[in-house]
Amino acid sequence: MIRVGVGVGSLALAARAWGGTSGGSGDGGGDDKGLAIAYDVGGKGDQSFNDAAYAGLEKAKKEFGYKTADIEPTDGETDADKEQRLTSLAKQGYNPVIGVGFAYGPAMKAVAAKYPDTTFGIVDSVVEGKNVASLVFAENEASYLAGVAAAKATKTKTVGFVGGVNVPLIHKFQAGYEQGVKDTDPKIKVISQYLTQTAEEGGFSSPDKGKAAAEGQIEKKADVVYAAAGLSGQGVIEAAAKAKIWAIGVDSDQYKQEALAAYKDSILTSALKDIEGAVFALAKSVEDGKPLSGTHTFDLKSDGVGLSDSNPKFAEVPGAKEAVEKAKAGIVDGSIKVATE
Repeated sequence: MIRVGVGVGSLALAARAWGGTSGGSGDGGGDDKGLAIAYDVGGKGDQSFNDAAYAGLEKAKKEFGYKTADIEPTDGETDADKEQRLTSLAKQGYNPVIGVGFAYGPAMKAVAAKYPDTTFGIVDSVVEGKNVASLVFAENEASYLAGVAAAKATKTKTVGFVGGVNVPLIHKFQAGYEQGVKDTDPKIKVISQYLTQTAEEGGFSSPDKGKAAAEGQIEKKADVVYAAAGLSGQGVIEAAAKAKIWAIGVDSDQYKQEALAAYKDSILTSALKDIEGAVFALAKSVEDGKPLSGTHTFDLKSDGVGLSDSNPKFAEVPGAKEAVEKAKAGIVDGSIKVATE
């Protein structure tokens, strides 16, 4: 199987614990409240990044039988708004409190310092603090595998990449994907573009923008399009299905997402990030009285990222599975170095 497993074990082994137990939380602890997550742009229902975090929350809720909370972002919000949201959750007694997305960095740094008895987590960013666990991923490695798959699947020798917002995190997706394509077949053309320059412009939350970008790439003969664009990626997948070409999903196994069922046959594969596993692992560490802190990187070697093969049609692409397995082995043993920019 190409699909990755949960990277919880590697995270737990790498953990640097600090003192404390679940429930102790600033002004409000001790009332049996557990994990709370604050969503990134696009919110719950993106079938991708945020929904993977929600799956981790649901798993923790079922496992530990405690109260959880999940809060949506607001349009055009500031760091002060994020800070207020994290503060509210800590005051109510939730522990841990996780900010889903790099945009929570400044707010989390400020709030974590004020609530030293609460464990905080942030996905896709590094925040220093003895009570903060930074959960980051080797997106470039999963994207490299997506690029290998795209190169094997294309018939026009042209593939596309749609990034939600022009920021360093999404550059990692682009860099890995383009390298994977070119290492597989240097003659293939890669068309890459970003929907917006800032998240406030809707790059991660506008399916219409994703659809228009994909349609433009399809007009230029792209027959495989990979989107790293959150909710906007749904528009890319819709455009691919309409044009009867391949889409490659991101973060979650989008072939399995109910909201995308109408387009599933066009989703060749998805570049996976085990956000669900990371969220659950942090919740479990708090529940066990050994809260994680420090930076934890999920990569191919730890099964923290990977590529899905849920679509049976993936196995029908000549040479794809073998090429992906070979590339994965090369990345894990260090013979393939994947760029981040």
